[in-house]
Amino acid sequence: MNDSAPRRRGETARAPGANRRPTINDVARLANVSKKTVSRVINNAPSVKSETREAIMRVMHEIGYAPDPQARGLALRRAFLVGLIYDNPNPQYVVNMQQGLLDGLAGSGYELVVHPCNRASPTFLSDLSAFVVRQKLYGVVLTPSASEDERVPPILDEAGCEYVRIASVSLDDASRMIISNDQIGGAAAGRHLIALGHREIGFVSGPPSFRSSHERRRGLETALEEAGLSLPARLTCEGAYTFESGIECGAALLSKPDRPSAIFAANDEMAAGILQAARALDIRVPDELSIVGYDDFEVAARVWPRLTTVRSPTRDIGRMAAEKLITPKPVAKSAEADAEEVVPVLIERASTAVLAH
Repeated sequence: MNDSAPRRRGETARAPGANRRPTINDVARLANVSKKTVSRVINNAPSVKSETREAIMRVMHEIGYAPDPQARGLALRRAFLVGLIYDNPNPQYVVNMQQGLLDGLAGSGYELVVHPCNRASPTFLSDLSAFVVRQKLYGVVLTPSASEDERVPPILDEAGCEYVRIASVSLDDASRMIISNDQIGGAAAGRHLIALGHREIGFVSGPPSFRSSHERRRGLETALEEAGLSLPARLTCEGAYTFESGIECGAALLSKPDRPSAIFAANDEMAAGILQAARALDIRVPDELSIVGYDDFEVAARVWPRLTTVRSPTRDIGRMAAEKLITPKPVAKSAEADAEEVVPVLIERASTAVLAH
């Protein structure tokens, strides 16, 4: 907020003087807001509350302020670039997300720029900040696990950059969130395997830095608890959301004398790797082992047997995030009204079957 005292109710804004043209600083002072907020109103940014927008426009009218065309041109160059920030090791996730963002931006005049990053890098935050400033971005879409890093939003706020976060659970104001509900998906996978008679169910996680992996595990554990079962440590393995880590974890779990009769992998790439590990060990799928993946990416329908998986509509999520980012919100809404969520669903294919006794 501006440090000057706010105008009293009913007081009329006074122009800075007959011989001086009003500036954006005058508008900010008289409206008792920051210069950044005035700039967002001028450029029709969607993040300004309706009452604040109306107050600023009223001051602009009262003092006769008109934005400088050259300055506004610079702002508009910023306003039509949207960034995708990701650190996901799964290439198909990135491709599907880009397609969804382009769907949401189609016809809007906004262009998409992409920034791969490594959240574990010591330069992660400085690189992200430099990308936003260098590209003069209007806004960014943050995908897991970058979206789950609480150090990121303050950097974007400081840069005046809008953002939408995609995550398994709500981490921010509803107007800035797309929630993928991964725990629901994990529970669906667990209930499916339990209904088929499986009791020794293994789990291959993603990297611990991804909240999605933890939420998918929690969902599985919920389903197991409902059936009076548990997830023992001996039936778990930490993967990396990659095909290669699926092979490694599959081999480790399936080489045990008390191996599981079913495995839930936290994504399809790892599930496909487990399928290959089973084949190398002459374990028949689904006769001797059932496998469930997550995402329902193209690989799930291209391997044999085709994978039972939990469908999370990544492309739709990308479209929703883009539309949320660029759509003006002239009327303030409640957090509940702004919330956007997707519900994952199980897609049953040939990699799961009733447990043979």
